[in-house]
Amino acid sequence: MPPRPAGSRPTLSLVAKTAGTSVPTVSKVLRGGTDVSAETRAKVMEAVQAVGYTRRGGSKGESARDETGLSQVLDLVVTHFEGSWANLLIAGVGREASAAGLDVVLTLAEPGGDWVSRVLRRRTAGVIGTLVDPASHQFGALFAAGVPVVLIDPMSAPPPGVASIGVANWEGGRMAAEHLLSLGHRRMGVVAGHARHLFSRARVDGFRGAADTATAGGATVSVAHGGWNRAKAATATHTLLDGDPDITGIFACADSMALGVYDALAARGLRIPEDISVVGFDDLPEAQYITPGLTTVRQPSTELGAAAVKLLLDLSRGEDGGTRSPARMRLATELVLRASTGPAPADAAPPR
Repeated sequence: MPPRPAGSRPTLSLVAKTAGTSVPTVSKVLRGGTDVSAETRAKVMEAVQAVGYTRRGGSKGESARDETGLSQVLDLVVTHFEGSWANLLIAGVGREASAAGLDVVLTLAEPGGDWVSRVLRRRTAGVIGTLVDPASHQFGALFAAGVPVVLIDPMSAPPPGVASIGVANWEGGRMAAEHLLSLGHRRMGVVAGHARHLFSRARVDGFRGAADTATAGGATVSVAHGGWNRAKAATATHTLLDGDPDITGIFACADSMALGVYDALAARGLRIPEDISVVGFDDLPEAQYITPGLTTVRQPSTELGAAAVKLLLDLSRGEDGGTRSPARMRLATELVLRASTGPAPADAAPPR
């Protein structure tokens, strides 16, 4: 990458030089132009991210806007629409956007797809991104184009200056551990999501930290990764119990994975909660319908979507207080007690 003077602001010229193309081509990519090859577009996106270019003053003057000064659409960018959690989030985004007179465009960020150009061509009021890696070149192009972005529980650290909103994941993990500990469980397992996802790591860390603090190291916590998937969570549960058959309490970092825990325990002839207690995370509708009902850490998914829209609109209107520090909001989690947890078995083996 060509060097630039210390303290200078990256320019379109620097992006063009880094990408090996022209300034008009870079500008065209950042407007979502279609007459650019996929190869050139990728090089520009990589260069934008490499030099840290951001359009001065944002793209407000270029957006299609109504009499209030706002664009009439916003984009919700996700990697999939399936599942109860996504539905709850979409409901919150849609409700709040409708109240503000905006339509929501659901944008599917498929791996290798050029979804960002479609967003840029729409002249959107802004983007709410969830289940999408903010470190991707596509998001780098959005930031560079000056499009307001709010990330919901980003899976990796947000870029400098980008707002995010999420839930108290660490505290949720702590509550799950404290509940199991209060019931006498000392040998516990965690079925986590992906190891690289920040929110999964926070839930695991909160759980492990509470177990270590409350028992001064007198509890054991084994971790296996279920990848946010029911079938993989069942496999992870078998891995946990194969490694430590004396586990009496399991924390699944998502309700969808708790269903896989139920499957694995049933396959092994183990009863919930008589043999093993189970705690989930999310409080999806399924948590109430399965038998026994799932004790879980509730995250306010619908409220999360609504709050993301409010934050995005503040950014679009320039109502972020004029500070350089990006907004970092966290909504509270709470423990919801149902029938899947109970006292540790009287004959439970002590921690090794």
